[in-house]
Amino acid sequence: MREFVVEADGGSRGNPGPAGYGAAVSDAATGETLAEAAEFIGVATNNVAEYRGLLAGLRAAHALDPEARVAVRMDSKLVVEQMSGRWKIKHPDMKPLAAEARGVFPPGRVTYEWIPRERNKHADRLANEAMDAGAKGEVWTPRPPVAAEPQGPPGDARAGAAAARAALARGRAVPASEPVESAGAAPSDARAARTVASATTSSPGWSAAPDLGAPATFVLLRHGETPLTPQKRFSGSGGSDPALSEVGREQARLVAETLARRGTVQAVVASPLARTRETAGIVAARLGLDVRVDDGLRETDFGAWEGLTFGEARERYPDDLTAWLGDPEARPTGGGESFAQTAERIEETRARLVTQYAGRTVLLVTHVTPIKTLLRLALGAPPESLFRMELSAASLSAVAYYADGNASVRLFNDTSHLRP
Repeated sequence: MREFVVEADGGSRGNPGPAGYGAAVSDAATGETLAEAAEFIGVATNNVAEYRGLLAGLRAAHALDPEARVAVRMDSKLVVEQMSGRWKIKHPDMKPLAAEARGVFPPGRVTYEWIPRERNKHADRLANEAMDAGAKGEVWTPRPPVAAEPQGPPGDARAGAAAARAALARGRAVPASEPVESAGAAPSDARAARTVASATTSSPGWSAAPDLGAPATFVLLRHGETPLTPQKRFSGSGGSDPALSEVGREQARLVAETLARRGTVQAVVASPLARTRETAGIVAARLGLDVRVDDGLRETDFGAWEGLTFGEARERYPDDLTAWLGDPEARPTGGGESFAQTAERIEETRARLVTQYAGRTVLLVTHVTPIKTLLRLALGAPPESLFRMELSAASLSAVAYYADGNASVRLFNDTSHLRP
């Protein structure tokens, strides 16, 4: 089952006065914006505009996947408390809007959370854009997506990521003139048509499958840089255990800010090595969470290769390195850990954490080999696929694990949060 975050807001310049709303739907695991909605609604109060924003956001989420679970976040204490059932709705203009909002998704599939205004900037911007458009006698239209241009040589990981984002940005948006039934909204609802028109939609997934409940979602964070990282030296669990460099600490701070804005992480678990514990500590402090250490997330022990570059290891131990590249059972020189042994450890750790964090989103702060192994296992890919993945320092990946044992890779090697 997919999970969405709906951020909604509304405003009135006069209360009552010229009013508008804004709403954005994002993927709960990746933070990717999936749909935006905004509209100038004429003269209304702030609260009515806020309810209209909530309703638009829920309808946009429903159009993307009617089987999804939704976490609504708003800076309106009134709307959050009323929709949560803790406060009564007395105003006659808000009662029908609240009833409509409750009917978009079945009971129990939508949760409500109050957030401070500074964390609701996306929806606030959309609401103001709608009011500005209304003041000019215009209809609000979404900004065209801006895709990063691929740069770098063929096969370069960043160029590949940019190309993928460009392809996604060219995805088909539902035009306002198209029958709304195709997007899963009520055919008679013009407001739903305007909402769906602003969304770049994707396949709702296996919506005919039985409800397996919310998955355990692992957001996988590779630690920030250490002094060994730019030199591309083997740095496993059997070496010097370096701390983060100043660059690595800044990377961790940037990750922390990104995850704080998304607001989806509910727990933090880290490898016991210094670089992961330090990265996790910086992020967890920003999120207001504690760090739990799990030895199963440690990096592979690279034996005698620890601290060496790939070229140095090839010069000193050519036969051992060749065997290691071709056989997952082969161990690094000096009694290190084979990829098969690492995979066995990661599988056991994964199974244990999936059980412990069922239905929750947990940040796992770990290393290259554990993250690549989790992705490989989720995809059912062979061991040699480990050598065909680029995983940058402080990058984010995400995998969701369902109750029937299936997994869904939702993000891989995202470093957009590290760019200016």
